[in-house]
Amino acid sequence: MLDVLQSTTAYFKKRGIENPRLNAEHLLAHSLGRKRLDVYLEFERDLAEPELAPLRELVRRRGQNEPLQHLLGTIEFCGNIFLCDKRALVPRPETEELVEFLDPEIRGQKSAVRILDVGTGSGVIALSVAQKVPEAEIFATDISDDALLLAHENAVRLGISSVQFLQSDLLENVDGKFDLIVSNLPYISRHDRDQLAPEVLRDPEVALFAGEKGDEIIRRLIETAPLHLNAGGLLALEIGLGQEAPLIDLLHEKNYRDIEAKNDYSGRTRFLFARYG
Repeated sequence: MLDVLQSTTAYFKKRGIENPRLNAEHLLAHSLGRKRLDVYLEFERDLAEPELAPLRELVRRRGQNEPLQHLLGTIEFCGNIFLCDKRALVPRPETEELVEFLDPEIRGQKSAVRILDVGTGSGVIALSVAQKVPEAEIFATDISDDALLLAHENAVRLGISSVQFLQSDLLENVDGKFDLIVSNLPYISRHDRDQLAPEVLRDPEVALFAGEKGDEIIRRLIETAPLHLNAGGLLALEIGLGQEAPLIDLLHEKNYRDIEAKNDYSGRTRFLFARYG
């Protein structure tokens, strides 16, 4: 088994795959139906041809830049295992940080809180928050029917029935007001397509690209959110690199207050928080 792992790692290095050894371990374990730790415990075992055939196909697809998460079919997010495929954006670690920042806000509410996740994708934000505050009333929207189906499948997988999913272009089909609106919307300029990793380009375009500048969709949400925020309600956004200054200006212009920018673990400004009313 060790020689298979080494040859797969070498192949991924040659193909320019990031973290080649880790990718090889994940795919080997997945093809055998084992955990990664089990692979380490069986290094000396020889693999039979029926075991090698599915691994070869996975390695071929990964070598063609198909995302590892799509091949595994799942991804870990905030301690849960979510289904992950081409119907929605592969959740990023930065978005886990956004959920962590929200933790004191949602747990500090004295009454039942109403929360809206705009552009939910595979549902990771809404469902992670629902686990933290099961008494909350949570809605999750997306423009993509495919993404909403995936999000619903994840809700069933996790046994969460409290999140209501709704097809909507931002807030177009949303009724009522909320204590918290959270969103990880597309924030990449179409001009930056050539700078993206091949794996990222396997995500749905509707989940990646905004417009010429990259912040157009976030701007629309900032402008329309006040009609759906309770007094003192919080708008929480994940944004693209270098977008904080113009978006903060827009928040001021639209009469938001307590505006705060926060960095991700790499030290880059990635999140904006603001209250309205």
